[in-house]
Amino acid sequence: MRSRLATRSARLFLAAAAVTALAATTTACGPEELAESGSSANPSAAASEGSDKASGDKSSTGGSDSSDSGGSSDKGGSADDGKSGYGQACGTNDLDFTVTSESQAGGYYLVTAKAKSGITCTLEVNTPTVSFGSDADGVASPVGQGGEKPIELTGSAVAYTGINPKTTDIDGGVEFENVIIGTTEDDPNPAELKLPEPAVVDKPIVTNWSTNQSETVPVIV
Repeated sequence: MRSRLATRSARLFLAAAAVTALAATTTACGPEELAESGSSANPSAAASEGSDKASGDKSSTGGSDSSDSGGSSDKGGSADDGKSGYGQACGTNDLDFTVTSESQAGGYYLVTAKAKSGITCTLEVNTPTVSFGSDADGVASPVGQGGEKPIELTGSAVAYTGINPKTTDIDGGVEFENVIIGTTEDDPNPAELKLPEPAVVDKPIVTNWSTNQSETVPVIV
């Protein structure tokens, strides 16, 4: 161990000595010496510069032709790159939502989801994550109604889900003006949607996504 430390110290010392020697050499060269050195190098440098310039002009001309032909292939590649946003799983921030109040089954909220312009994505998780507020009591339980297969959203295609905020017969509950919805449990960007009117919430439920609105009337079976 001491031998290694000694070797390392020696190496460090030699490196420091080399730096010191280099600094001393640089200091020893005065401005006049540097000027003379630069003056003596100028003729050959000028010749070299002229040669490089001529060579550079030829190379530049050839580069221009190459660049023009390569440009069209780059445009072709960018057309393919324009498909970003296609074929991905839908995140909440890929979708536009609307909420309407419906009267069937004692009343519920119908949420309609549509892909934003230029986006094609798939609702891979059948049931959205829905909650009123941040407490566990406000989380909607899935009832299994609705579609069972992933739904692709693009253009005018839409998907529906139904939310019943109150499934108990007792009076009372907590009132909310907004509902939070995510496409997955770990969705990093859940959307907070304004309700058509405040809802009294007690043991809420939610259906699966479906392309058929009639399948998303939430009831406890």
